[in-house]
Amino acid sequence: MDTTALVLTIIGAINWGLVSVFQFDLVAWLCGGQTAWLSRVVYGIVALAGLWCISLLFKRGQHADGDTDVQHRPAV
Repeated sequence: MDTTALVLTIIGAINWGLVSVFQFDLVAWLCGGQTAWLSRVVYGIVALAGLWCISLLFKRGQHADGDTDVQHRPAV
């Protein structure tokens, strides 16, 4: 799920970059305009992926077992 959310968020970022630099909305172009139902679904999915990626900020530095990136030193 994390990887899928990241990919969708990157796609959204690229689309916004195209809008910013070239005034070209790739999603709208592919899906029949900004107000087309398919475009709105894609925008919604990308928005949900962006919200999911917020949770990744709080997972940074954690391993699968829940341990953090702190180096464990033997007790002296």
